[in-house]
Amino acid sequence: MRAKLAVSVSRGVAAISRATGRGDGSVIGGRIGLAIDPGLLARLATGRQIALVSGTNGKTTTTRLSAAAIGVLGTVATNSFGANLPNGHAAALAQAGDTPYAVLEVDEHYLPHAWSATRPMVVAMLNLTRDQLDRAKEVAMLAKLWRDTVRGRPVHVVANADDPMVVWAASAAQEVTWVAAGQRWHDDSAVCPECGSAIARVIGETGDATDWRCTGCALARPQPQWWLDGDSVVDPAGERHDVKLRLPGRVNRANAAMALAVAEHFGVRACDALPRLAEITSVAGRYAMVERDGKAIRLLLAKNPAGWLEAFDMADHTPTLLSINARDPDGLDTSWLYDVDFSSLRGRRVLITGDRAYDLGVRLTVNGVAFTHVPSFGAALTALPDGRMEVIANYTAFQQIRAELNRVQ
Repeated sequence: MRAKLAVSVSRGVAAISRATGRGDGSVIGGRIGLAIDPGLLARLATGRQIALVSGTNGKTTTTRLSAAAIGVLGTVATNSFGANLPNGHAAALAQAGDTPYAVLEVDEHYLPHAWSATRPMVVAMLNLTRDQLDRAKEVAMLAKLWRDTVRGRPVHVVANADDPMVVWAASAAQEVTWVAAGQRWHDDSAVCPECGSAIARVIGETGDATDWRCTGCALARPQPQWWLDGDSVVDPAGERHDVKLRLPGRVNRANAAMALAVAEHFGVRACDALPRLAEITSVAGRYAMVERDGKAIRLLLAKNPAGWLEAFDMADHTPTLLSINARDPDGLDTSWLYDVDFSSLRGRRVLITGDRAYDLGVRLTVNGVAFTHVPSFGAALTALPDGRMEVIANYTAFQQIRAELNRVQ
């Protein structure tokens, strides 16, 4: 009875939140539901086949792609707006009702809690890099947390073969499917988590490591069962599948490969899943192309050095607005800006805004990137000529700009 009451109240509160424009209800509904029944998440997870998706970057997109792929089988419960803590998980399952499948994005720090509460069939491990320096764990500590979570547990792991930290963590699992999902950011896995020796890499033309190994122990890149070959993904049977996405960049083709590997464990063939993936045009506002005031604006989210590197790869050579805040959801320490190489922005028109725009301006100056400071997103629209425009922002700055665009609609 308590669980039924919790679900009912959770749905009602979420509906009120959406109706009043306060949010999508994906946090407040779950928070109240769990307050009524602390065991609500475990009860809602019972009887479902569940996949958990975690990593520092790309987890919202990979969750969306995985849910779309598994959707071939039927309705899938998922936290599609990125509410990746227990409140969001409970709200997503409560809102979905009695569905046989669920794909849940999980904050990398909460993977042990999510595993204990949901007993997933599959866990997808994407990558581990530094994030929110003022409060996040060191990468090696997160890798150990993940390793301890899956060690000896009855769960199938889908893991990125190109990230040494992920490989070390996933290797403790009983069953692993390896995916060559790439890793262009190498600074957070320069040394082996097992023995502390240097990681040696062979770097390809795209900046991804085509091979890696520890120079002091046996840890090395495993042979992937899934990998990208140009615009195609190759499955464990060696069959090639064209990946036609409406989401930009190589990183999203890699996210699609992870999603296909997750869906395969649910019994979904790649050829059946790929048309579903091709229908996705944006993920929680990311990658969306919006027409406003004569501008074709694309929104890209970048929260940490690895994310900014991938955003630069996705962005076209057009006028670009960069926006940086340092509020609680972003992390308060902006010193990570000095880990980002902004030199690829040279030669294009760059505008900057946000609470910490001047921090960003100093960093761009060091990299020799000319820029103009504007007080707001609206001022950037006024300053730029009609045509294409890229917007790259960290979390709260992204949400501000997205809300501004929604208000004008």
